[in-house]
Amino acid sequence: MKVTKRFITNLAITGVALSVTACSMMGPQQPDWQEGKEYRVTILHTNDHHGRFWQNSNGEYGMAARKTLIDNIREEVALNDGNSLLLSGGDINTGVPESDLQDAEPDFRGMNMLKYDAMALGNHEFDNPLSVLKKQQEWAGFPFLSANILDEKTGKPLFEAYKIFQVNDLKIAVVGFTTDDTVKLGNPEYLEGIKIESPIEVASKLVPELRKKADIVIAVTHMGHYANGNHGGNAPGDVALARAVPGIDVVVGGHSQNPLFEPDEQNGTLILQAHEWGKYVGRLDFIYKNGAIEWSEYELIPVNLKKKVKDADGKSVRVFIQDEIAQDPDMLDMLTPFQANGQKELNVEIGFSTGDFIGDRSVIRNQETNLGNLIAKAMKEKVNADIGIMNSGGVRDNLAKGIVTYKSVLQVQPFGNMVSYVDFNATELTDYLSAIASKQAGTGAFGQFDGVALTLKDGKATNILVNGSPLDASKTYRVAINSYVATGGDGYPKITDHPNYVNSGYVDADLLVEYIQNNSPIDAAEFAPSGAVKR
Repeated sequence: MKVTKRFITNLAITGVALSVTACSMMGPQQPDWQEGKEYRVTILHTNDHHGRFWQNSNGEYGMAARKTLIDNIREEVALNDGNSLLLSGGDINTGVPESDLQDAEPDFRGMNMLKYDAMALGNHEFDNPLSVLKKQQEWAGFPFLSANILDEKTGKPLFEAYKIFQVNDLKIAVVGFTTDDTVKLGNPEYLEGIKIESPIEVASKLVPELRKKADIVIAVTHMGHYANGNHGGNAPGDVALARAVPGIDVVVGGHSQNPLFEPDEQNGTLILQAHEWGKYVGRLDFIYKNGAIEWSEYELIPVNLKKKVKDADGKSVRVFIQDEIAQDPDMLDMLTPFQANGQKELNVEIGFSTGDFIGDRSVIRNQETNLGNLIAKAMKEKVNADIGIMNSGGVRDNLAKGIVTYKSVLQVQPFGNMVSYVDFNATELTDYLSAIASKQAGTGAFGQFDGVALTLKDGKATNILVNGSPLDASKTYRVAINSYVATGGDGYPKITDHPNYVNSGYVDADLLVEYIQNNSPIDAAEFAPSGAVKR
C-alpha cells in the first residue's frame, strides 16, 4: 500500500466543486475576488503533537525537520503565485517528559518559529492550570481557537472563537471547535469556571454568520474522525459536524489521531487529519474561482518516517520511506537547550523490569494488562487501601523490559495527578464498582483493578471479593484512585465531596517510581492478567 495518496480524480474534484459552490456563493455581499481569476491556496496542517518537539531515537519526525519541510513548501507555493495557511488540530500538551516538565515551552516556541496561523484547543490543553495555557499562547504568538469553550461568568469564548484571514483577495474564516468530551477528559480541577457547549450546536448558529463574512470557512477541530460517524462511546466528531452543519468547506481535525490519506468528503465538506506527533504534514492545495473551489489535491507528507527492510545480509534495518528531510539549524539551536534540560532530569535509573509491561492504548483500553495491574497495586499499597483502580486513559506508554528510568515512568504517567482515596461502605462500594466496571472498552474510562474480583451482570457488580474475601456489609473499604477520576474525569462518579474522601498529596508518577525502587526487579509475571473482573 502506498504511504501517500492524492485526492485528484476529475470526478471526485468535480463533485467537491459542485457541493461547495452553493455555500461559497453565500460569502461577503461585495467580495474582493476578481471574476475569472484563479486563486491558489494551500492549507498545511498537523495535530496531536503531544510534546514531540524532538526527533525520536530512530531520527523520525521532530520540529526541526518539520520546519525545513514547511519552509520549502511555502517557497514553492509562493513561486506559483499561491498563498498558504498553517493550522493545528490541537493537543500540543502531554506525552513526552522533556516537554511536560517544561510546560511545553519548547513546543509552543517551536510552533512560533514555524509560523502557525491558528490552532484548535484540544482537551489536553486543559491538563494544566489556565495560567499555564495563557502563558503558552504568549509563547506561541498565534490564536488558540474554540467557539464552544466559554467563560462561565461571561458566556463568551474563553479564547477566540474564530479568525478571518485576508489571503490575497479572499477572506478565509478559521473557526475552532473542541470535543465536548473535554468535560470528562480534561482535568476537572482546571475546568472550574469553564463551560463547554456542544460544538455542533454552536457551529449550527455560527457557521451561517461566518458565511456572510468570508469566502471560505475552515473548521479547525479537536473532535476526532470516526468512519461513517460511528463514534461509539466518544462524543460526536468531524463527520457528525459536517453532516449536521452545511457551509463548512474544510475540516482540519485532530483528537482521534488517525491518518486520512484521502479526505473524507461529507456533505460537501473535506475532512482532513494528519495522524499524530508531527509524523506527517497534511497538504491541501485548491483553486478558488468565481465563488467556488473548483479543484483540489491532497497528500500526507511523511516527516522522516522509516520502515524496516532486510539488508544484503538479511538483517532488519530502518530506511526512510521518502528522502530524508534535513533539520533546520535555527530550530535545532532553539530546541537543544530544552532537550538537554529534560534529559538531565529524566535519565536517572530507578530500577529494573523482567519483562514488558503493556500500556499501549489499543490494548490497555480494551483489556486488563500487567501495567494496569502494577499501577493499581502501587496506588493501593501507598495509601493502605483495599482496592486500587486506574483509568486506562491515564496510561500513555509501555514500560519496556530492562532498566527503568524516571523518564520511562513519566512516559507511562505524564499527567501529574495526585493519588486519592475514599472509604466506602459495602453498598457504596458496590455502586462504585458497578459504575467503573461498566465503562466501555475502547475508551480511556476502561478500568484497571487490583485487590478485587467481581462479575458484572446487567450493569451491576456481583460476586464481589475484596482481596479474596466476600463483601462484608459491616465493613468499610478503602479505594485508591487518582485525583482526575475522583473529580469526575473520564465520566467516573465524582467522589471529592464524599465525607471520607482524601487527597494524599502524592503525585502518581512519583509514587510509581517509589514502588519500582522498593520492589526492583519488577517481575512482569507477577502482574499478569488474572481475569478477576468479568465484564
